[in-house]
Parts: sequence; C-alpha cells; structure tokens
Amino acid sequence: MESQKFTLSLGDKDLIVETGKLAQLANGSCTVQMGDTVILATATMSKEARPGVNFLPLMVNYQEKLYASGTIKGSRFVKRETRPSDDKILMARVADRTYRPLFPKFFRRDIQVMLTTMSYDRENEHDMVATTAGSVALALSDIPFEGPTATVRVGLIEGELVVNPTMQQRETSDLDLIVSASPSTIIMIEAGANEVSEEKMLEAIAKGKEVAQKIANFIVEIQEKLGKKKIEVTAPEKNQEIIDYVNATYADKVMDALYEKLGKLERYGYFRELAKETEAHFEGKVEEEDLRQIGDAMDALVKQTVRKNILENEKRIGGRKLDEIRPVSVEVGLFPRTHGSGLFNRGETQGLTLCTLGSPGDAQVLEGIEGETKKGYMHHYNFPPFSVGETSNRLFTGNREVGHGALAERALMPVLPNKEDFPYTIRLVTEILASNGSSSMAATCGSTLALMDAGVPIKTPVAGIAMGLMTDHSDSSKYKILTDLQDEEDMGGDMDFKVTGTKDGITAIQMDTKLKGLEDHIFVEGLEQAKKGRLEILGDMTKVIAAPNEKMSEYAPQLVSMKVNPDKIRYIIGPGGEMINKIIDETGVDSIDIEDDGSVVITTVGAEKGAKAKSWIEGIVADPEVGKVYENVKITKMFEFGGLVEFMPGKEGMIHVSEVADEYVEDVSKFLKEGQVVNTKLLAIDERSGKFKMSMKGIKQPEQKSE
Repeated sequence: MESQKFTLSLGDKDLIVETGKLAQLANGSCTVQMGDTVILATATMSKEARPGVNFLPLMVNYQEKLYASGTIKGSRFVKRETRPSDDKILMARVADRTYRPLFPKFFRRDIQVMLTTMSYDRENEHDMVATTAGSVALALSDIPFEGPTATVRVGLIEGELVVNPTMQQRETSDLDLIVSASPSTIIMIEAGANEVSEEKMLEAIAKGKEVAQKIANFIVEIQEKLGKKKIEVTAPEKNQEIIDYVNATYADKVMDALYEKLGKLERYGYFRELAKETEAHFEGKVEEEDLRQIGDAMDALVKQTVRKNILENEKRIGGRKLDEIRPVSVEVGLFPRTHGSGLFNRGETQGLTLCTLGSPGDAQVLEGIEGETKKGYMHHYNFPPFSVGETSNRLFTGNREVGHGALAERALMPVLPNKEDFPYTIRLVTEILASNGSSSMAATCGSTLALMDAGVPIKTPVAGIAMGLMTDHSDSSKYKILTDLQDEEDMGGDMDFKVTGTKDGITAIQMDTKLKGLEDHIFVEGLEQAKKGRLEILGDMTKVIAAPNEKMSEYAPQLVSMKVNPDKIRYIIGPGGEMINKIIDETGVDSIDIEDDGSVVITTVGAEKGAKAKSWIEGIVADPEVGKVYENVKITKMFEFGGLVEFMPGKEGMIHVSEVADEYVEDVSKFLKEGQVVNTKLLAIDERSGKFKMSMKGIKQPEQKSE
C-alpha cells in the first residue's frame, strides 16, 4: 500500500494523517501529526476468540518514548523506557474509555491498540493526538469498531474557551476538559477545573464536541477511501431453554432479593444459590458448554429487573428515590500518630483517607518527554479484595487504582494552598475498606476530611457524587438519571458520570458510557442533579468539620521558610554540600531544601532547632558591614603576621599583627591562638580581591577561659 496523507485545518494548526508507510502488518496503522508532535498508532486483533471470558478483551497501551523529545533517561543505571508513568496510564484509560463502547458487546477476540510518541515538540500535546490516532488506526482496520471517534482538549484561559491549548497555555488555564465524540454524540468526558460553573462547563463541552465531531467526520472520509472491510461478527448462540427457565422460575425471587433491603453480599450470595439450583436442574439435559450460560442468564435477569423497575416505577435498590443519596456518616481524627485522617461512609461504601505532611524534599520527581517536574501533592488509592468480600492474589496497584486515585487527586487540587504559603509536601492515601458503588467519590470526600483534620488550609471543602443512567434500549427518549450509584445500577446501567466540586463550582468530571454516545440534554440534567447531591454531601461533611484545624498534629514536621538572594545559594550549600550538611548536623534539623528562586525551607521537629538553622543561614547570606563589630567569633588559622577569623558564616577576614592590640605586638602567637574566641571589627573590604581586613584595636575582648 502506498503512503497517503490527509490534512485537516483546525484554525492555525493542521492535523495530518498518514497511512500506508509504517507498521503495515498490523490490522490498521497510521501516524497523526500536529505541529511537530507525531504519534504512531497501531490496532491489531487476535485470530480467535479468547476462551472463557465474558468481557471485551481490549488493551490500550500508551508508549512514551524519550527519543520523541530528544531526551535520555536521567538514571545512571536504567536508560531504556520502563513501566509507563501514572499520567500515561491515565491517558491510556482515556483512550480505552473512548473506544470500548463502540465494539460489539459480545466480541471476545483480543484487540490491542498501541499509541507510541515518535516526536514531541513540547507545545502540541501528544495525548489528544494519540487518542485520535488510535481511532484512525481502528477505523482503517478490519476490526469491528463502530467509530470513528476524535478527542480534543478545551481550556479556559482568561475567561475564553481555547481548543487544544498548548502546554504553556494549560499552565494558566482554569479548565482542563477532554471530550471524545463520534460524528453524532459524545462518548467520554474527563475534566479538571478551578471551581468552574455548571453553565460554563456545558459551554466548554459543547465547544469540544463541535471540534471533535469535525475531526471525526474527517476520519470518516479517510475510512471510506482506504479502510478495510470490517469482519462479520455474529452474536453467540444462546440456549433459549435456559433463559426461559431462569426468567420464569426466578423473576419473583430476584425481585424480592433486590427490594427487600438485603445487603450487597447477601444478594450476591442468594443469586449464586439460584444459579446452582438451575445447574442442578439442567445437569445432564444440556451440553456442558450451555451450563456456562446459566450465570449470564441470571445476571441478565437481575439487570433487566433493576432497569425495568427504575424506568417504569422509579423504584431503586433499597427503596431510594432517583435523586436520593444513601445515608452518609463522617468521622475525623481516627488515629493518634497520623497527621490527619477522615472516614467517609455512604451506604455500604467506606473510604478511609490518611494525610501525611512532609518537607519539600519529599516531593516526587517525574521524568518524561515533557522534561523533569516535581509533584508536591499526591493521592494514592487502594482497593483491597476484602472491600468487596473477596480473596485475590492481586495486591499491587493496577490501572484502576491509578485512575481512581488520580480523579480524587484532581478534585482537590484547585483548593490546595499555594506552595509559598504552605510549602509542605502532601500525600493522601485512601484505603477503600468496603465498596458498593462510587468508591472514587468516597476517596474525594475522605481526602477533604483528612486535609482539614491535618490542618492543611484548603480554600473550601470538596465533595463528589456519581450519577447513573438507565435508558430504554428500544426507545432512547425514555430514560432516568440516578444520583449516587450502587452495585447493579452501576454494572447494569448505561452511564457513570462522576462530578466533584465545592459549593461554588466544579473541580473534576469523569464520564463513561456503555452506550454509543449520549445526547446533550443528559449532561444538562446530570450536572444539575449532581450539584444538588454534591451540596447535600458537603452539608453532611461540614457538620463534623467545617474548616481546617488551626493546629497541626504534634507529630507533623515543622517548616521554617525564608527567602535568600539566589546568587548566595552556593554559600549555603558550600563546596560539595559541606556547609549545608554542617548546618543540619550541628543544629539537628531534619533537612534544608533550597529552590533556584532562593526559597529555603527548613524541616525540623523542634522550633528551637529551626530558629538556630535559620539564624545560621541568615548569617551566611548577610552582607558584611564595614565598621560593624562581630562578637564571639573564632580564630580559624594562625600565621606569623596575624590570624584568620571567621566573623560571619563562610566569611573569613585577616587580623594583621598591627591590628591585634592597641600596643605594639611583636609576637602575634602571644596574643592569639587557633580556636580562640574574640571580638573584632570589619575595617575594610578590598574591592579587587574581596578580602576582609579586621581589627581588635579599641574593642573590649571576651574573658578567656583558663586551660
């Protein structure tokens, strides 16, 4: 296949798609370029269905290559790329959530989309280009993808909406909105915001949709010219006898179990017992392979029952109204030695968040194609198997944990204090202790509680709520929006729309759908209903703790901040770090962190130690004053013609033999000794050499201790 290029003008930028040149053995491949940022996208599919799975085995891999920005890894020992960083895992999740709804739900062949940065200009953001490139590769392939889609970012800069802002523009933006859309509807939304109003958010979503659909239609044109014919797929045959038996025999029992206010685990256990009864009934009557359909049939009955009751009767599990939140309880200050803690319970979901405060030196260093950056605020989310009453050998962080943690982290970022006012490194860890829907929103609420309990001066509390959707699949005009999702409403529903914010505006959004897109009015109604729920939860939280504690934990480190002339930083550090290590050792402080702008932060466990280190540093950076008397300073070295005295930290001057005493001094060693404490005056500074001339004449000297 010959290489072909296609260009779409997007204002002052061009989006360039090239195919037929690279990675031709993949089912579909292309490069997509904006500016000098280039992404290689490939889409491949296994030859056979994966046996024993009941889900779509889609894998999206985001490969960050340092050569793309002309960078070599900073580590002395590891130079090749390793596991993707968290932000690249998050971008792979954005792409996954964009593509996944557009495959046949029953498709079981492995699909892998690989997005590789080939060139990055540090201006045009590679993540949006990559997600769109993956859609192009899928569209050109024979994989049964019902796209295409396109993904754009929308910023809010000085009140103006900007599509695909540059890396530099994003630093001052009040909004970081990602919108994925097909030619007809929105598929996925991800956003971080600085308390943006619902009205402005809807305006931004509409703007993103407009541009994304323009790109999606451009991809349609390419697909029509060059796309391979999609493989034919048919739904697997189902044993109708099993389905009819399950529906006829257990419809009433499933109804009772769902609406008799049983707990999550009790319901699930009951449904497993019904499935076992069905297996016993069909044992020897149907093929072994058909027996595996019993679980799916039971699951379908449960989901159908939940959907029907919501759509026809507005009846939810537990008897709640559509906009009703499960009972909320809140607690802070749970543990004596942690710096801050918050426990958030909503229904059967329980999230415990712990706050740890550290020095600026505890910040995480991130290295990627964007360069090296420091991260002084982190949120880590853990979802242990016991939280859903299960056992598992997967005890380490997975992509889901990274995604949920990042959402809660993003939700709190707009309300954190400025680094200048609160230079601590902040680490939050949420332990999900029980989960029955919307644990990431429990992590958001728990984070607010833990921060305020720790005395972190956040601007205002943040809460989060998860919204759901049930639609009539035969008539899309019939739908119900649900507040505060739980178990079957989430797994059997059509949307997971998470919204976090303060009383004044939105701080984060994450929206996924299992449909092939959502109509605009769903977002309008969803945001309005989410605001009501968010304010209700904020009310429950502020009844327990309304503002940050004025006093921090006695076990939290104390920070002493100061500002020095950046030109004098080298004097504080000293040759090979000699001076700064000396200050730390002799004062007993934990650490001293210095930024290039002259910001100095001393971390200590005692105020006296911090004050001593600060005074020492002030002395180092102070300017010597001619005529000033410096008291109780030591003679550091002796010569035949005089003695050298350290009159200020890091600054030494010469006391010539002629300036040692008022009378004539023939032998300086009879008056001065190394280590002796004296009072001395700065007579002059040699402008050419920078040397200091000192004198002891006419100055009362401290009493010398006898040996």
